[in-house]
Amino acid sequence: MSRTAFLFPGQGSQKVGMGLELFENSQLGKRRYEEANEIMGMDIASLSFRGPEEILRQTEFTQPAVYIISTILSELMLEAGCSPSFAAGHSLGEYSALATAGVFSFTEGLNLVRIRGKAMQNAGITIPGTMAAIIGLPPEAVADLCREIGLGVVQPANFNSQNQVVISGGVSAVNDAIKLAKEAGALKAVELNVSGAFHSPLMTPAKKIMRKTLSHSRLGEPTFPVVMNVCAEPVTNPEIIRQNLIDQLDHPVR
Repeated sequence: MSRTAFLFPGQGSQKVGMGLELFENSQLGKRRYEEANEIMGMDIASLSFRGPEEILRQTEFTQPAVYIISTILSELMLEAGCSPSFAAGHSLGEYSALATAGVFSFTEGLNLVRIRGKAMQNAGITIPGTMAAIIGLPPEAVADLCREIGLGVVQPANFNSQNQVVISGGVSAVNDAIKLAKEAGALKAVELNVSGAFHSPLMTPAKKIMRKTLSHSRLGEPTFPVVMNVCAEPVTNPEIIRQNLIDQLDHPVR
């Protein structure tokens, strides 16, 4: 028997114009964007539909915008009778997966994402960092070369496949790791256009904020398992979900 999984994207999947068709043609979409505008205290709908792109791609706006359209689409799929056996999401997308599984409501999840996005953007300003994609080396080799860097912080941040790993950390340490990766035979090692060293210890200020926020948040048991970033395993226990969401900020996406 075949089973269905819902997979949710993270930051970087945004595009000006996203959600407009849902707003214009779906009562659910229109209602969700109206609720989102109120929670955000701004016209996040207009920003998603019309940009400008340079504002939409800022972390504090990107994350809520992607969460909104992701959860609207998943709600419509559930209404159409398409129920997943489990779900997963990449970084930010984990919140979309958990909302779809009923761990928190759309509005509760959006408020968490609003706080998370702003905290991560501010952490990137307070402690500047960067990320880089390493293609053509196995994960173990990338982890080893990160450990070879003597000064600064750099570690694997996204284990995307057996041939692609994203690293994250301080600017100089990441650049040193890029050089080592090229010397080790990587097909490609390139710095990414990001606003911070996500999923690294440089996100500690954001982690502190989310620990405090999540400690006061009500989390329910999911209606289906969610495979979480920190452990790469399906989780149904609300307290483990809470801790994984906290740890996710400075741990790799597996």
